Amino acid sequence: MSEAADCFSKHKIVPDVLKSCPDKLLKITYPSGQEANMGVELTPTQVKDQPKVVWDADPNALYTLILTDPDAPSRQDPKFREWHHWLVVNIPGNQIENGQVLTAYVGSGPPKGSGLHRYVFLVFKQPQKLTCSEPKIPKTSGDKRANFSTAKFIKKYSLGDPIAGNFYQAQWDDYVPKLYKQLSGK
Repeated sequence: MSEAADCFSKHKIVPDVLKSCPDKLLKITYPSGQEANMGVELTPTQVKDQPKVVWDADPNALYTLILTDPDAPSRQDPKFREWHHWLVVNIPGNQIENGQVLTAYVGSGPPKGSGLHRYVFLVFKQPQKLTCSEPKIPKTSGDKRANFSTAKFIKKYSLGDPIAGNFYQAQWDDYVPKLYKQLSGK
């Protein structure tokens, strides 16, 4: 078992999000200089801005990137599992900025007192260009982000197993109320 697979299993991302672990790790670096790597704890303040995500990509292939929180509103009561934070399809190579954004990036916003949440990044190699029916969600909206299913999305678009992944954990800090205000469109 690879280091990535071992870590995904230990933190129960398999089976909570995926059926199988990715073998390779994504390199995820935030503008704050923090890296999201194998369950390290980061704060909502540190992850408020969209990170740079790098993987070993075929420049002639298209990819899908998902960032999801399976612990909404808490790991003990995940009734909104999953709450997705970012969804980009048709990414040429690893040029995320040239992909089609379905759900704009928002950082972590775990409710106060809800403990650590897992924030899982996954990349899939697409079999072809996708035409998606999902709504486009701006960074100013929390609507339609809850009850997302990575497994159903994978099946719907025949994405197969993720080629790479990584994750971090976060709990409430004083940035979260600012994020909630942003998501309410005010």
